[in-house]
Amino acid sequence: MQEYKLYINGQWVPSGDGTIEDDISPIDGSVYARVHQGTRDDLLAAVTAADEAFDTWGRTLARERERYLSAAADYLEANLPACADVLINEGGSPWGKAMFESTFVVNLLRSAAGECRRISGETMPSDSPGMFSMSVRRPLGVVGAIAPFNFPLLLAMKKVCLAIAAGNTVVLKPANSTAVVGLKIAELFDAVKLPPGVVNVVPARGSTVGEVFTDDPRVRLITFTGSTDTGRMLAAKAGQKLKKITLELGGKSPLVVLRDADLDYAVDTAAFSVFLNQGQICMAGSRVIVEAPAYDAFVKKMVAKVGKLKVGDPRDHDTVVGPLISAGQCKFIAGQIADATARGAKLLTGGTFEGQYFQPTVLTDVTPEMAIYAEESFGPVVSIYRAQDAEDALRIANDSCYGLSAALITNDFQKAMDLAMRLDSGMVHVNHSTAYDEPHVPFGGVKDSGMGREGGHFSMDEMTELKWVTMQLGKRHYPF
Repeated sequence: MQEYKLYINGQWVPSGDGTIEDDISPIDGSVYARVHQGTRDDLLAAVTAADEAFDTWGRTLARERERYLSAAADYLEANLPACADVLINEGGSPWGKAMFESTFVVNLLRSAAGECRRISGETMPSDSPGMFSMSVRRPLGVVGAIAPFNFPLLLAMKKVCLAIAAGNTVVLKPANSTAVVGLKIAELFDAVKLPPGVVNVVPARGSTVGEVFTDDPRVRLITFTGSTDTGRMLAAKAGQKLKKITLELGGKSPLVVLRDADLDYAVDTAAFSVFLNQGQICMAGSRVIVEAPAYDAFVKKMVAKVGKLKVGDPRDHDTVVGPLISAGQCKFIAGQIADATARGAKLLTGGTFEGQYFQPTVLTDVTPEMAIYAEESFGPVVSIYRAQDAEDALRIANDSCYGLSAALITNDFQKAMDLAMRLDSGMVHVNHSTAYDEPHVPFGGVKDSGMGREGGHFSMDEMTELKWVTMQLGKRHYPF
């Protein structure tokens, strides 16, 4: 049984109070590893290490930061199967998702390496004669990063690698249920000899981390991916300290199928959107809205498709739906379904679970008074809605407190662009899945789905601050 310690200032150190917890695999409930749990003092030590490392790292040349990130990409690429193995066995990721996530992070690291040379300001004309005016971007300092369990490598690394590309240092708090993945990030940067203190990884209780990150003035930015409720609390506390924060929160993403759509393609797209990683994804297309002329045929094809999805051991390469992260999540989803069916919704397939394996589920006739209409399920459940026309589909799609991702399936590109511009969503994909990301794009949402953007130079904007610099050529004449 492997035991993992905290990674602080380039060293593997035990928890300050000796607390070690079992890391449980959702595949079969077995103990995957044992992980030291950081205390408040451990977190403060990590912040101190990051703050001291920033004095040097913040002045490191772009080519040096680029070299470390490129080396990390090469190292990970050479060890993809081992990386995927951790994602599968610790977090229950199906094999295909685990390989996709690992490969994505290789590209993410290379994209971040390229951003090191693209952090730029601008020159501006001045209203004063002889005045040279420009803006420059400077790193913030210590970044406190909090990552979720569902894409634990991708979403943690997106925060870490882009922060250090900008010249910041990082304290990462991985999700409790996937702490080993977070500590593997520490192993990765340790292997490429990243200077001590630049990246620190401390598994710890969320409340302790939140207090340290919001209260310590040395932490200049908090970047969080997780639930809307937790994000709202962090934002309130950060606001009291006038501290920068970026939030990538929940979603109830709509996928709109217009009457002219290729229904076989629409079904494939919808199934991928909602059942990727057992629906444990903020972009999951859990609301499929179909124009009335195509509705009945779509529902029939969707139920047939879902009935063929393999549920089981995520280590099997043909498994689509693996285990949910906890038995409690299965009970929560079952409660949503029971509430919906009691109020008149139709359960067409699925709706049951055994252990942590929930059968892929299709509901119709869901109405606003049902909890599942508005609540995020974070599981393999899709609700299909009938829309009278495209405008009605838009109304249903926008009837949500969330606004992360959306998708449209249609061959009418005039209508597609019109609807894309009017969807209340941070991201819209035409003829593609709601579940889509690339390393360099502005990933993020609106409304209760968060604020700020992650990816490429958009992260550089979030993770730096602008400074205005002027130089007077010749002598300025003052009135006194």
